Amino acid sequence: MPDQPFVELFQDTEHLSWAPTGQVRERGRRRTRQTRIAVALAGVVAVALVATGAVALAGGREGAPTPVLPATGSPTPTPTPSATSVAPRPSTTSTTPAAPPSSPSRTSGRPSAGSTNPAIPAAAMLQLSDLPAGFTRTEGDIDGDWSLESVSIYCREAPSWTSNGRLAQRTVSFDSPTDSMIQRVVRYSAGNAALDMDGVRALFTGCKTSGAASSTSVLADGLGAGDEALLVGSDIEGVRSRWLVVRQGDLVAQVALDMDTTPKEARRYARPVAQRLCAGTDTC
Repeated sequence: MPDQPFVELFQDTEHLSWAPTGQVRERGRRRTRQTRIAVALAGVVAVALVATGAVALAGGREGAPTPVLPATGSPTPTPTPSATSVAPRPSTTSTTPAAPPSSPSRTSGRPSAGSTNPAIPAAAMLQLSDLPAGFTRTEGDIDGDWSLESVSIYCREAPSWTSNGRLAQRTVSFDSPTDSMIQRVVRYSAGNAALDMDGVRALFTGCKTSGAASSTSVLADGLGAGDEALLVGSDIEGVRSRWLVVRQGDLVAQVALDMDTTPKEARRYARPVAQRLCAGTDTC
């Protein structure tokens, strides 16, 4: 007796109409081809997605591809734009030239006018407008022993003093029917201008003159002008001399004055001397 499962299967399929064998085989072959095509298409799509992602990633790192040039004519190389490049912003600076500054530009530790040239500008010297009426001006080196350094030759004992670090100097003289004035401005290297002022003080306080009637002295120290300002004088063998010495930064101005100039009169000249020196130094 057949098993119960086979009996039930026979009963369920007893009245079914079966397709011919050839038709069943054709359907199987068709289904196999469709399955293979679907698998192939799925593979193509997957490869395309991977390639697209790689191109996008590479584009983010390396920028857009180089454009293809036309085949005709002489091609002009076109640079590949950088992914990190930024379009230039429009300039907000006016094209109208700025007005020149009212005073020379200054850079710390250097001469004024933005230059490393140690030359002393004419504007750093006394001008006729700083002096009483009747003076005329002559520029250039002045011969003779008019400078305060000449005092040292009359000292049988004097402190050791050497004016070191001179970079440049300029001299100008003023004359009137009754008076004369000579100014010399020296530019020193760093720190030597202040040392020069100390040397002037030491010379005029420590000089031991040869004759009993001769003497040197600091007549005033601190005239309220520049970084330092003093009036020194000598009386050598009956010849009296006075010098105003003013320091402004790395510049030292020495002015030979009238033989009877008092500290009060020296203060009158010390202020314009210091103000003029500001045109040649960056410390004002």
